[in-house]
Amino acid sequence: MVQGFARDRYEPVRAAFAENLASGVDAGAALCVTVDGETVVDLWGGHADAEGARPWQRDTIVNVYSTTKTVTALVALLLADRGELDFAAPVARYWPEFAANGKQDVKVSHVMSHSAGLPAWREPMRTEDLYDWEKATSLLAAQALEWEPGTVSGYHALTQGYLIGEVVRRITGRSLGTVLREEIAGPLGADFHIGLPASEELRVAELIAPPAGPPPELSVTELQKRVGNNPAPAVAQVNSRAWRAAEIPAGGGTGNARSVAEMLAVLANDGRGLMSEAGCRRALELQVEGRDLVLNLPLRFGLGFALGDQIMPNPNTIYWGGYGGSLAIVDLDARTTFCYVMNKMGGAVADLRGFGLAMAMWDAAGIM
Repeated sequence: MVQGFARDRYEPVRAAFAENLASGVDAGAALCVTVDGETVVDLWGGHADAEGARPWQRDTIVNVYSTTKTVTALVALLLADRGELDFAAPVARYWPEFAANGKQDVKVSHVMSHSAGLPAWREPMRTEDLYDWEKATSLLAAQALEWEPGTVSGYHALTQGYLIGEVVRRITGRSLGTVLREEIAGPLGADFHIGLPASEELRVAELIAPPAGPPPELSVTELQKRVGNNPAPAVAQVNSRAWRAAEIPAGGGTGNARSVAEMLAVLANDGRGLMSEAGCRRALELQVEGRDLVLNLPLRFGLGFALGDQIMPNPNTIYWGGYGGSLAIVDLDARTTFCYVMNKMGGAVADLRGFGLAMAMWDAAGIM
């Protein structure tokens, strides 16, 4: 059932991955680990559809929800390393219309760290509106802030991608997905897309929605409701050609574990010729910490990633994951990257499948 390879010392990682598939915890999934820029684990298995009729292949790709944010952050870090983007600059330097309604002091670093105060649209938004770049960005440019930028984080689940993406577009004259393809994914041979070409559609795994159940008994704020529902794409919509074709840089990326791990190896390995070492390590710069207003979790955000210094074996570790269970980790101390993607979505807020595999990786490497 499991295909691919794991170097000898990482055989326990293969065993854990195989157990998830055999037990039904996963339907179809892929896992990749790189160390010192070399791929040491590249596994895939299971099936790519809900019926179990289509095997997960080496070149199967899948929507990774917010793991997309790690790739979007990489694009921004690349432009900053080249001197084209200044994280300390106001967003309005690049996007003058954004200064409306008291937003003239919002910095790019605030957007990168979910502390900009624009976690959701105030105007009603349908999923279809996410496919209209001009509408999504112009509404954010006109909107007032929810809080003073930089003082607290509030997860910008979908808006972050439009905010970063529009800054990238104003700087380069190209969409973020185009910059990704031309400057990172293309040169590295990485099979990851923000805006999936129609020619790749047949390779995409079908996401399997999490099991229905009673809603958790939580006290939900108005802000959390707005972030969760404005809009709230159904899994069937995320499985559509329209979603995959659109550029949704905070949650619409389509790729496999190999593509994410190998792209993020740029950050773990001193830039790999694309960036400077100093430019890579900027992701570690703490921007905001405390209980996130939207996720209601204690988080520390750097530039584009959460900082894992308090929950992972090595201090200089950055990470983020996606709704349903996908996960990407960059351990700069161990010069290691990890990515896990799947199509069977977990229903829990904290899906531990990816972290369980990451723990097996660290243990195999002698880091635990």
